[in-house]
Amino acid sequence: MTHSFPWLTALICLPLIGAAAVFFVKDSSARLIALAATVVDLLISLPLWWLFDASSSHMQFMESALWISSPSIHYRLGLDGISLPLVLMTTVLMPLCVLISWHSIESRVQSFMAMLLIMEGAMIGVFAALDFVLFYVFWEAMLIPMYLLIGVWGGSNRLYAAMKFFLYTLTGSVLLLVAILVLYFQGGHTFDILQLSQATYSKSLQFWLFLAFFAAFAVKVPMFPLHTWLPDAHVEAPTAGSVILASVLLKMGAYGFVRFSLPMLPDASQSFTPLMVVLSIIAVIYGAYMALAQADLKKLIAYSSVSHMGFVTLGLFMFNIQGIEGAVMQMVNHGITTGGLFLCVGVIYERTHSRRIADNIGLTKPMPRYATFLVIFALSSLGLPGTNSFVGEFMVLIGTFLWSKIATALASLGIILAAAYLLWMVQRVAFGVPAPHMLPKLRDVDMREMVTLVPLVVLIFAIGLFPNPILTRMHPSVEKVIARVLPQAPEQASTVSQIDPFPPTVEDVALTADVTSAEAEGRQP
Repeated sequence: MTHSFPWLTALICLPLIGAAAVFFVKDSSARLIALAATVVDLLISLPLWWLFDASSSHMQFMESALWISSPSIHYRLGLDGISLPLVLMTTVLMPLCVLISWHSIESRVQSFMAMLLIMEGAMIGVFAALDFVLFYVFWEAMLIPMYLLIGVWGGSNRLYAAMKFFLYTLTGSVLLLVAILVLYFQGGHTFDILQLSQATYSKSLQFWLFLAFFAAFAVKVPMFPLHTWLPDAHVEAPTAGSVILASVLLKMGAYGFVRFSLPMLPDASQSFTPLMVVLSIIAVIYGAYMALAQADLKKLIAYSSVSHMGFVTLGLFMFNIQGIEGAVMQMVNHGITTGGLFLCVGVIYERTHSRRIADNIGLTKPMPRYATFLVIFALSSLGLPGTNSFVGEFMVLIGTFLWSKIATALASLGIILAAAYLLWMVQRVAFGVPAPHMLPKLRDVDMREMVTLVPLVVLIFAIGLFPNPILTRMHPSVEKVIARVLPQAPEQASTVSQIDPFPPTVEDVALTADVTSAEAEGRQP
């Protein structure tokens, strides 16, 4: 579907214009410009939700213009049901990142706000790009701003964390570039993502391309054992950097798998499924187990991200509606919930200047509103029914059950461990006894912080109680991906959503027959 108004270009360019504008004003005005740019970007993105045709699997809001004539590289953008919720999640979170940094960032304010705005434009570009070179430009454009956010405005060990993040992601990006060039020569001398997704490649070539994609996307997720940069980056990054990192950047790795690896390399994706399942389950259990041992709030949430993203990669490689839709849903849910948890850490850090659980206990009486927000985000993160995370994790487990009951049982251990580390954290932080010397610092959340946290709480319950609007929009696009991975059984893409995960046994059939016979004879069954 095409539209006369360039929606996606506006979403990408507006933050970049704001990033340039902040350098010509003072600190206070730079904050206002950044907030205005992100809020207007959010307002521009909202009509896409209602204009999107939920019955179509094709790209919508498409824009295309020749960028470089030789080789043929286009400025080509578009959204489908998979990328639409990720773009909207990004535009919702960015104003909150500006608000949470209002007082916490006091040095180089213009540069900090510019980095946030450049990040927003690049992240939206990644989800919207339909030309591989354009995608790679946006993919790399995120690297330097995030490196600077950690390295300039981070904690005491910021340089080590920033360099580790840079080296891990750069290594994966180099292999991604090699894979893109191979696809260009093997796929008909084009960088068009849609055309490359329909081309056919030999199984041996798919094998090597999958490994190259894996190196780039698994680092971003991050999958076990390529996750070691994440805890350091989260702990040292400023609050806004942690929110962007957990809520958006990690999703780009999973997005790469579902946008490129699955449709372009279907044979290799099926061959590597057992390995991806094993690594995902290890990540689920290992991340949750490591979270249990953390005394630092940020590290606890960082390791919980490793665990929750394990559910995402697990669902993506089930090749059924429940698994992939649950994974995409969980990408959005994790962004909302984990973003909220990092915002809560930022709020309390502004007061106590400590992220240690032992220094932030007993907050219910002095900070009742804060404690309420923390409990809501924690319950959402552990998948309480009625919250958004329950929907995604439940669908992933159903999809996994259709593939392997043993894998489902092992993955379920992550949910049990999540309840353990999150409830234990809440018990200490919310319901302990605060230290007397901390009481003067423990003021409750103010209006700015309420405005930052309330939208995420609304989304938690809105998606948890009414997930269907998101699911209906992504359904045709997910069916298209499954039909590409499993061409030998195209009917599976349309009927798998109706498969009963608990088929009737012989005894059930016999009992049903007895009841039907009894009703026909007019007697009690």
